[in-house]
Amino acid sequence: MRQLRAVTVFCGSSAGRDPAYAAAAERLGRALADTGRTLVYGGGHVGLMGRLADAALETGGHVVGVIPQSLMAREVGHRGLPDLRVVATMHERKALMAKLGDAFVALPGGFGTLDELFEAVTWAQLGLHGKPIGLLNVGGYFDSLLRFADRSTADGFVRPEHRALLVVETDPLALLEALAAFELRPASKWL
Repeated sequence: MRQLRAVTVFCGSSAGRDPAYAAAAERLGRALADTGRTLVYGGGHVGLMGRLADAALETGGHVVGVIPQSLMAREVGHRGLPDLRVVATMHERKALMAKLGDAFVALPGGFGTLDELFEAVTWAQLGLHGKPIGLLNVGGYFDSLLRFADRSTADGFVRPEHRALLVVETDPLALLEALAAFELRPASKWL
């Protein structure tokens, strides 16, 4: 079993329209705290980010937020965190979040969440990290994305071993267990 001391979570700065998204973020925050794992996330107090962090904190978990100065200036930074790291750029944010986590999880979110998710997948594909990557598929939110990944694989744009990098579950505890058990395959034959 892989050691998952800290999990980097990507998610929306909006809560979305379906209350199931916020409930799932809260369940994941509590699951991380209950299993003694640190939550690493984007440092916001709004949307799913805020719900995730607050649930982890309320359950006694350790939370590390990473946020660029430009977003702190807009007052979206979570000032109740014991460890809030303010960086200069979005690139620094993503790099630090990647460094601090032993695995990645994506909750529902928009373009920013997908950017972070695909960067983590691309880095694994290129052999830049060996960390597992999970999707918490709340209410089928990622179903279309998974169909796209399957189509990309069928059409020869994504190798099957790279498609297999995405671990998908609908329950937070099941996802954490699957990530801990995940064996990352050798990344790329062309490196």
